[in-house]
Amino acid sequence: MEFNLSQVVRAVAEAVPDRDAIVQGSARLNFARLQERCDRLAAVLGAAGLGCHRERSELQGWESGQDHLALYLHNGPEYLEGMLGAYAARVAPFNVNYRYVAEELRYLLTDSRARAIVYHSTFAPVLEQVRAELPDLQVLLQVPDRSGQSLLPDARWYDDALAGVHAAPPAEPPSPDDLYILYTGGTTGMPKGVLWRQGDIYPAALGGRQLATGEEWPDLATIVENARHGGTRVLPAAPFMHGAAHWLALNALGQGNTVVLPDDTTTFDPAAVWATVEHEKVGIVLIVGDAFGRPLLDALDRHRYDLSSLVLLISGGAALSAPVKAGLLDRIPGMAIMDGLGASETGTQASQITGAGAPVSTGTFTPGTGMAIVSEDLSRLLEPGSEELGWLAQTGRVPLGYLGDEAKTARTFPTVDGVRYSVPGDRARVTADGLLELHGRDSVTINSGGEKIFAEEVEAALAHHPAVYDVVVTGRPSPRWGQEVVAVVQLRDGFTAGPDELLAECERHIARFKLPKAILFVDRVVRSPAGKADYRWARATAESAAESAAEQAAGGAGT
Repeated sequence: MEFNLSQVVRAVAEAVPDRDAIVQGSARLNFARLQERCDRLAAVLGAAGLGCHRERSELQGWESGQDHLALYLHNGPEYLEGMLGAYAARVAPFNVNYRYVAEELRYLLTDSRARAIVYHSTFAPVLEQVRAELPDLQVLLQVPDRSGQSLLPDARWYDDALAGVHAAPPAEPPSPDDLYILYTGGTTGMPKGVLWRQGDIYPAALGGRQLATGEEWPDLATIVENARHGGTRVLPAAPFMHGAAHWLALNALGQGNTVVLPDDTTTFDPAAVWATVEHEKVGIVLIVGDAFGRPLLDALDRHRYDLSSLVLLISGGAALSAPVKAGLLDRIPGMAIMDGLGASETGTQASQITGAGAPVSTGTFTPGTGMAIVSEDLSRLLEPGSEELGWLAQTGRVPLGYLGDEAKTARTFPTVDGVRYSVPGDRARVTADGLLELHGRDSVTINSGGEKIFAEEVEAALAHHPAVYDVVVTGRPSPRWGQEVVAVVQLRDGFTAGPDELLAECERHIARFKLPKAILFVDRVVRSPAGKADYRWARATAESAAESAAEQAAGGAGT
């Protein structure tokens, strides 16, 4: 059987109506109340004429026959209500990066052809700057927050809109063919909307497989029975606009678990995360790599928390370096750490679980269902133990394509030996003993002197130095090497380290030809709110430093 997420959560809500579904500060929303609010939102969207207008069988992979709802929100119940309520109405919601400036927001809302938007008041001024350029955007639902921003013209307060309609399941049931849309982060190029069938994304990333066997759930009754035994409290520390965070939340709700959020989600506060874990007895926390892991580790050195409830820390979306992982396991010996590997275009692909006392590493994973390695020319599969570096790929439950982009759909989802794969651009190999070795994203690979150097492996090497708080590695033009490796480094407060010292540490972990040709020190490494490296910023920083050095050299020669 295949399922729509709205169908799954509705069945769970009927089975455990009084169990907490979402907890944020003093606010508690049980499953019955969550389902009621989702049905009310579906009614609001349906009353505006939004829904599905062309069925999947009539469309190409890069096309949508549904209306789209933008979610321009900080983490909160409204985000998850927005997703599930839209699914119930056969409307496709999608994530909006709330750090976007007006021009970026205009691009995204135009590219997505959004007809509705749910947004926090604090973002109203940016939305208002582009509103006149978005004639298709008809339904504006504003969620009040601490900013105190007034209601935009033609908008309605979110709760008022929900209160004005009757809560009932929509007359037209949602379908497994309905879309799940996830916009990529755009850290190396323009954001693209990845289109999935819900029947595919549910087993690929959202809890549609049984943990013990990896098999898909056979029927709704089995899903409900599993949910009756749920109740684990999970805390996604990353923004829901990042796939990993709302993937965990939807996994939790579909299994009868409780999503717990810090009271203030407008910023990442590591002390508030640990205090929430302690107060709410959270069992699972999700973070995104070192950008979250290092501040959380530092917070443990400043204050003691009772974290005895915590059994699993999940990191997805960016690397959690070995030193940070070891530090967290040392301070919370009762938990394990799981590195999850996946992408917007693949779902969950592989994982690595490390417990206290076990060897700590980064970059190796146990393959999951449907993971494969294809050759560089996309002509064949590579077997475990092959020395040839190939593309990390996924088959089986994969996306339909990119919204409105036939050419990119064809490039990313090729057919190899008659089988369709998703190949989003990561270089990898599988060892003879069956472990996945991830080398890095090809779009941030540096070609220096004819050698391909993966930014992530240089970052991981530099992260071993205790003075390094954060680092992003990029390439810049070089007359000698074609491209040269440049590391942009943020040092820990109170620590000092020079380039030679960092290079010496780096040399202990990677070959000499991969060492940075330059190390630039900055006050703060720029990352997305989801913790992902901003490689465009890093490249601009590296190139700007080279231009400044050239100007200084020219000035010196002139004098």
